[in-house]
Amino acid sequence: MIKSWILFVASRYIFKGRSSSPILAVLGIAVGVLALIVIISVMNGFQLGFIESILEVSSYHLRLDNFNEDDTEMLRELMLSLPGVKSVVPFREFQSLARGRRANQQAVLVRGLNENTLEIDKTMGEKLDFEAGFFDLSSPDNVLLGAELARRLNNSIGDEITLYSITGILSSEDEGGYKNFIITGIFRTGYYEYDCSWAFINLDSISFLDDDSDLKLGIKLTNRFHDRNIKGQAEKLFINNNISDEIKLSSWRDYNRSFFGALRTEKLFMFVLVGLIFIVVGLNIFQAQRRSVLQRREEIGLLRAVGGKQNSVRLVFILDGAIIGFTGASLGVIGGLFIAFNIQKFFSFVETTVNIFIGIINKIALFFGAGMTENFAVFSPAVFYIKEIPYRIIPLEIVMIFMFGFLSALVAAAIASEKAIKIKPAEVLRYE
Repeated sequence: MIKSWILFVASRYIFKGRSSSPILAVLGIAVGVLALIVIISVMNGFQLGFIESILEVSSYHLRLDNFNEDDTEMLRELMLSLPGVKSVVPFREFQSLARGRRANQQAVLVRGLNENTLEIDKTMGEKLDFEAGFFDLSSPDNVLLGAELARRLNNSIGDEITLYSITGILSSEDEGGYKNFIITGIFRTGYYEYDCSWAFINLDSISFLDDDSDLKLGIKLTNRFHDRNIKGQAEKLFINNNISDEIKLSSWRDYNRSFFGALRTEKLFMFVLVGLIFIVVGLNIFQAQRRSVLQRREEIGLLRAVGGKQNSVRLVFILDGAIIGFTGASLGVIGGLFIAFNIQKFFSFVETTVNIFIGIINKIALFFGAGMTENFAVFSPAVFYIKEIPYRIIPLEIVMIFMFGFLSALVAAAIASEKAIKIKPAEVLRYE
């Protein structure tokens, strides 16, 4: 239990002191916490958006291939029997060349799906934002194109395009290896690579293209981080049912490993760089507390003389650091979450403010006959492939950021207070 006099003295040193150091320390921690929350939230929005597009549209959580196609239904039922497996989707994919209007050509990754895929895999449907048309693969002649791919081919809904199977052309002896399709949907995933080079067709249509791509099963889990556990259970299940050893079950961690690793490293370094703010603030608090100890030598000597123990006197300054850290971190969390939840309005305000100054500069420049300065945009559509700024709040990270801010002040105060217990009352009060 902390004695009441310790709390009284600690609060008096902060709120009744003449120094502005506590206020500056609180502001420093608040700004650091606020900046880190906003930066990490926006970074999470970009990174998780990319990761979810890859997992939900492309690689799935687990992927099963190199199996006998006659065993497809049996393997599908076996996987669905495992707890944590949400859906199993059969598909084929191959590289193709698409030809649209005016003989525009574009390399395309074509994936064959069943017409009821979105009924089975609902999370995939959530990532496909159809700008025109809808998910319609009911006919072998239907095709769905990414928005950027349709723009490059200069095609729209209802137009006809031709898909050429590269392996089909090379292996066919006759004129096969291509087929005409009607565009029934134009989608956008938010991931540029998919929007500019992906197409979906009916699974049965691949046979018309003379393509020999293997059938695969894409598996979605209720929690993608349980992939290792479910993969181990599935492999045991295959052994118990005498399924071929050549069957291959891959996890999402095996796909785009370097990409996911780069995102993780980027986030770690962002934590470190912005975390340097807390180190600077901590050093300022350390110096302020050391100065406070020296300035209050007589007061500390008096507290010791009337019965205050060494640790009790030290606790006064540690509590100062705790109050500074808690106040600054709390204000930073509140401000950071407010900005994160209103990120569009915040950046609009920043852009408007900056553009007002740019407008003033332009008028001055015109007066002197100088060139014009372009308007400022934080995330320009010409540079970033986004319609709006994404954000994602992860509670655990908010707690970690709060603790960084709080502990930076607490540890700095604890180290600085070491000098307080070395003060001897007799030496300080000798000439008082």
